[in-house]
Amino acid sequence: MAAPLIEVKNVKKYFNVPAGKNHAVDDVSFTIEKGETLGVVGESGCGKSTLGRTIIRLQEATDGQVLLSGEDITHVTGKKLRAVREKCQIIFQDPYSSLNPRMNVKSTILEPLKHLKLSPAQRKEKAAELMDLVGIDRRLRESYPHEMDGGRRQRVGIARALALNPEFIVCDEPVSALDVSIQAQVLNLLMDLQDKMGMAYMFVTHDLSVVKHISDHIAVMYLGQLVEKCTTAELFSNTLHPYTQALLSAIPVANIHAPMKRIPMKGEITSPINPKPGCRFASRCPYATEACHQPQKLEEVSPNHFVSCCRVREIN
Repeated sequence: MAAPLIEVKNVKKYFNVPAGKNHAVDDVSFTIEKGETLGVVGESGCGKSTLGRTIIRLQEATDGQVLLSGEDITHVTGKKLRAVREKCQIIFQDPYSSLNPRMNVKSTILEPLKHLKLSPAQRKEKAAELMDLVGIDRRLRESYPHEMDGGRRQRVGIARALALNPEFIVCDEPVSALDVSIQAQVLNLLMDLQDKMGMAYMFVTHDLSVVKHISDHIAVMYLGQLVEKCTTAELFSNTLHPYTQALLSAIPVANIHAPMKRIPMKGEITSPINPKPGCRFASRCPYATEACHQPQKLEEVSPNHFVSCCRVREIN
């Protein structure tokens, strides 16, 4: 049986702060198959972006392993790391600050192509193909980032990410800074590109409506840990973890006459700095018991449905 494209094993990423260690990502494990999209959702500050950057080696893991097609890339350097960079790319959240303001569209997309063994004419042809692929008008190809709107800038970022024919792309909230109408265009573009090129995505977002549209599987993060992971259909039809239930209850309903069934989360947020063992959601969970203060693990409670909650395990 072929190895998954991406396999994350017990990855941790801690940051040293004056008060101790900030557990930004704490013992996270999952797999992503070729051509699949894993949506990673959670509140701001839960570690979603840090996880994505750690997987593709923009940040070094404190502990754990990341495997690309079965090969451990956690500590590779030199030519091997360069090969990883070609296979793993990222689309950043802010389409303005992630682009060089002194480089026009064509130059931005040509830059990564310098790492391929192509002649200048071939690079220009490849850049033109990429710009056509993502829908950048020819009249804009000499434009600079400040001369374009957010949607067009993000298309430039997408084209740059595709330049080296990657197998895996971390989409770090790529539509959160865009207008709603433009969000739909960019999401549909990403899905079309995936169908054509067969890439796998890790789609980071705080918007569950967006992640439902694009993801095959969804992983829910809370303060650096995964609390629930399953298929998209399963998550929306059979939500188990109390935190995930609260997140789903916050999705706006289009029908103004439908009653809102919000689940308010009360209590203090657990500090990610030197956290105590146990469920980190316990201080805000209406079902918390003494058992919640014991170490929790992400366990399979039904086929391909993983939850980190002692109450859910008891019920199931």
